[in-house]
Amino acid sequence: MGLRVIGMIGVAPPTGRGASVHVIDGGVSPRYLVDFARAHDDAGFDLALVGYTSTSADGWTVATHAAANTERLGYLIAHRPGFVAPTLAARKAATFDQLTGGRFALHIIAGAGDRDQRRDGDWLTKAERYARAAEYLSIVRRTWTSTEPFDHEGTWYRISAARSDVRPHQQPGPPVFFGGSSPEALAMGAEHGDVYAVFGEPLVATAERFDRFLALAAVHGRRPTFSISFRPILGRTDGEAWDRARSILATVEDSVAGRRPRAGDHSGERMLGHAATAEVHDDCLWMKIAEATGAPGNTSCLVGTPERVAAAIARYYELGHLSHVLIRGFDPLADATEFGHELIPRIRALAAEIDRRAAPVPAGPGPAPATADQLPEERP
Repeated sequence: MGLRVIGMIGVAPPTGRGASVHVIDGGVSPRYLVDFARAHDDAGFDLALVGYTSTSADGWTVATHAAANTERLGYLIAHRPGFVAPTLAARKAATFDQLTGGRFALHIIAGAGDRDQRRDGDWLTKAERYARAAEYLSIVRRTWTSTEPFDHEGTWYRISAARSDVRPHQQPGPPVFFGGSSPEALAMGAEHGDVYAVFGEPLVATAERFDRFLALAAVHGRRPTFSISFRPILGRTDGEAWDRARSILATVEDSVAGRRPRAGDHSGERMLGHAATAEVHDDCLWMKIAEATGAPGNTSCLVGTPERVAAAIARYYELGHLSHVLIRGFDPLADATEFGHELIPRIRALAAEIDRRAAPVPAGPGPAPATADQLPEERP
């Protein structure tokens, strides 16, 4: 199937010291953004996630500027339905996809929480936001594919004679990612998502999630793939990697001193549940950063040498149905470069070997036709 590698770009240099948990916060530094995007391009990432918060820079503009300054890197743009009409979002996506030659993917998020949504004037409940997102995506896809004007009248949108002059470069449309663990998120994604993005959890739990979601999607006649996210912490030896991990943890704990981080959603609750059962799962899946921060997003770490971390990622690929892995570090720009040298080539090599072993053995040629001297002698 092949495993594509996703990074995440930010818009301004980190303001903290020692460890950056988030990269989309802050103002905009055009030079830093270009350097960050080019580092991912040079490192061999396939896609770079452009995040979204109600206070951050506009992701579409960020991705457009980054794409104009890179050669092959694709952009996974986080997008919250509800603030832009679905027909307009479809045309924005198709335009970006055409101008970049197919370097676009859409990541649908229904909102990190009520408080963040209300900063942009959205007072719907999370369940309502996912219901709206489902209708939104049905309109987006129809806008991408309809050859004739169409009408739509639903719960959230009423549209007359919609059509688009621009079609996506990728046919029938760019891939649609989504995340979330709530029943509403799963229902929306099972019907409309192409790639289900999950945070790194233990292997057994991950396999169970894959199976459950595939069963939900099968009801709609769909077979999505998965993306899984980790924060690799590398060292020349395992000991060096663990020393670095504990140093990062100390910095993170200092930054949240005096607060009691709590999970803000179902995904965070799952992460904290795993952190409560063990500090390290499987071979090198480390949950202490998730525990210290309340698991606000991608905070599960893989700790060890590049060989150990790549092998750990390969075990998730062996589960099947995994199409993408998102990796980002705590020293964002420097780690992206290091991953390109030390980790991504190993990930690709192991994934290719797994694909090779799983490929069906082609049937060999039939027996060669007998030559004249090999034919049995005819007897009267």
